[in-house]
Amino acid sequence: MKPILLAVAAGLCWGVGEVCTRSALHTGRIGPISALAVRSLVAIPMILFAYWIMTRGLMGLRVEPSVGELDNSTLTKVVLGSGVVAGALAMVLFYMALSIGEVSVVKPIAFSIAPAVGVALGWLVLGESMDLRKAAAVALILAGVVLLTTGGRAAAPTLKGDTNAAGSKGEIH
Repeated sequence: MKPILLAVAAGLCWGVGEVCTRSALHTGRIGPISALAVRSLVAIPMILFAYWIMTRGLMGLRVEPSVGELDNSTLTKVVLGSGVVAGALAMVLFYMALSIGEVSVVKPIAFSIAPAVGVALGWLVLGESMDLRKAAAVALILAGVVLLTTGGRAAAPTLKGDTNAAGSKGEIH
C-alpha cells in the first residue's frame, strides 16, 4: 500500500505543479526553458537534503547507498535514463508542450504514454509479468486519453490573466 500512497501523493504534486506552471507559461512572461530552470534550481537543494537524510538513515528512514558507492553499470543507467532522458529531455519537451498547449491536453497525453511505455519496457526489458489485465488497463488508459484530448472541443473558458480569442483579458467566461 505504501508505494501506491507515495505514487498518489506524487501525482497530486505533479497535477498542482503543472497547473501552476501552465498558468505562468501562458502569461508570456516566462518561457518553458526558464520555467524548467527555476523548477530545477528550486528542486536541487531539496533533493540534496533528502539525499543527505537518506544516506545517513536519519529520521528513522532506511539508509541507502551513496552515489559514490555505485558501480559503473548502475551509474550509467541512472545518468542516461533518469538524468538525460527522463530528467532533461522529457522535461524540456513537456515544458515546451505546456507553453503552447492546455494542461488538460498535454498532461494526460504525456502521463498516459509514460505508463504504457513503462509497462511494455518492464515486460520486454526487465522481465516483469504481462497479462491480459495489464494490457487491457494500458489500452483503457490510452483510449481514455484519446477521448479526453480529441474531437468535440468547445471553446475553452479563459482564466483571469489569460488572453481570450478576442485578445482581451478577463474572468472565466
